[in-house]
Amino acid sequence: MRRKRRPERWIPAGRYHSNQRVVRHAASIFLAALVFGAVVWMFLPAWSQTASGFQSEESVRELRVEVHRRFPHDPTAYTQGLILFEGKLLESTGRYGQSDLRRLDPATGTVEQRVGISPAFFGEGIARVEDRLIMLTYKAQRAFALGIEQFDQLETFRYRGEGWGLCNDGRRLIMSNGSSRLTFRDLQSFEEIGGVDVTLRGVPQMQLNELECVGDTVYANVYQRDIILRIDLESGDVTEYIDASGLLTREESRGVDVLNGIAYDPDRDRFYITGKLWPTMFEVTFEE
Repeated sequence: MRRKRRPERWIPAGRYHSNQRVVRHAASIFLAALVFGAVVWMFLPAWSQTASGFQSEESVRELRVEVHRRFPHDPTAYTQGLILFEGKLLESTGRYGQSDLRRLDPATGTVEQRVGISPAFFGEGIARVEDRLIMLTYKAQRAFALGIEQFDQLETFRYRGEGWGLCNDGRRLIMSNGSSRLTFRDLQSFEEIGGVDVTLRGVPQMQLNELECVGDTVYANVYQRDIILRIDLESGDVTEYIDASGLLTREESRGVDVLNGIAYDPDRDRFYITGKLWPTMFEVTFEE
C-alpha cells in the first residue's frame, strides 16, 4: 500500500518576501558588527594612548610663584639664559649687536662683569660644564665654549637648527629649539646623543625656551607665556604647571618683553626668575 504524499504547504508570496527581508537585515547587522569590531581592534592602541594622556592630567600639579625677594635687573638686558655659580648669577643676553655674557651680584642685581660677543651672532641660552660656559646662538647653528672666569672664547661647536635654551643635568646637556623636542648632547663634544618629546596632558608642548636642570627634571620657560613647566626627562611628561603671571607692577610692565630666565639655588632650594627687558628679578619658590 502506497503512503499518501503529504501535500506541500502553501506560503503566501508576501510572507515569503518578508522572510527574505528579515534574513537580509540580520546579515547586514552581522556584517556591520564585524566591521565595527575590526575598526575597534585597529584603533584600540591609539585610543589607549589618548586615554593614558588624559589620565596624566591628574598627575600635573598646578602651582603658583611665591615671591620671597625682588631686586633690580638691568632693563636693557634681553635675557636668554640664567644660571647660579659660586654665589653669582651668570646671564646671557640676545639681539644682534647687543648680545653678551654677564656676572651679577644676586644680593643687589649689580652687573659686575660683562663681555660682548660678535655682533654677527644673536646670543641664546647658557649652561656650565666644569670650568666652561656653553652659549648657544639663535640661527647661526654655532655654540661657543667660553672660560667661566674671563668669558674668553675657547672653542666653537656646530649643530643643526635653532638654539634656544640649554642646561646641564650632570650627565649631558639638554637643549631646546622652540619646538616640543628636547635634545640631549654630549658634555664634551656637543654631539647629539638622544632626546625626548615633551607633552602636557598628552599634547605636544611647543615653544620650550630657557631651561634649568634640577636633578632628573628640567624647568622650562614657554615662549610668550607667563608659565614655567617642570618636565620629567625620562618620559617627557610635564609634571608641574607653574603660573608666573602678575609678577610685575603696571609701571614695571611698560616696554617689557616675555618671561624668560630660570636659575636654581640648591643650597636654599629657591629659584631666580626674570624676563627679557624686565627691570626686576625675583627670588621665588613654587607653591600649591
